[in-house]
Amino acid sequence: MNKVNISTALISTLFLLFLFQSADLQAKEEMAQGAKTHIAETADQVSPLLNGQTIPEIEVTKSDGKNLALSDYLNGQKTILFFYRGGWCPFCNTQMGQLQAIEGQLKNLGFKLVGISTDAPDDLNKSIDKRNLSYELLSDFESKVSSAFGLSFFTSEKTTSRYIAKMDLKNPLHKNNAGDERLVLPVPAIYVIDSKGLVQFNYVNPNFKVRLHSELLLKAAELVK
Repeated sequence: MNKVNISTALISTLFLLFLFQSADLQAKEEMAQGAKTHIAETADQVSPLLNGQTIPEIEVTKSDGKNLALSDYLNGQKTILFFYRGGWCPFCNTQMGQLQAIEGQLKNLGFKLVGISTDAPDDLNKSIDKRNLSYELLSDFESKVSSAFGLSFFTSEKTTSRYIAKMDLKNPLHKNNAGDERLVLPVPAIYVIDSKGLVQFNYVNPNFKVRLHSELLLKAAELVK
């Protein structure tokens, strides 16, 4: 992506940021309540947590297997929380490397960088070691956190069968509205969260092959005081 395209995308992204922040907060909170336990039928139908909303009260699992409340884990720290599918996803691995490259800059801006996926704790540690990550990863093995953020969706029958067979995934299957057991994945997303646990910026894209450009994330982080 050249500098002109990056600048255009940046302007559009930041415009949407301020547009969302000026929207009616009460309506957003009502949407968040409905998304707490919802799993969308397809990736295009997710209802993600939006700017101005508070992170949900949900428990997360660290790479050492210990559980604690997300709010306790963040502990008033400004955080970049990104959702990815798993260490078996090449697009996710590329993103993790790109974020590692700017982790120091995010830290200088006062942010902690944290990734969360459907990987089990042991698999998180493999990703950390293999990619020499300096930031933490969390496990959402049962997709409870991604559901609380309104990001989870049922994969198709074909995708479920293919991923379980080729990736040897052990994640629990969930029944969709038709009663069919399906693998649940998160739509890849990035949340910029302030010290009060409020979402100040989000990027959610149902196309798992497209991720937020690092420069845009840094610009969004710079706007959070």
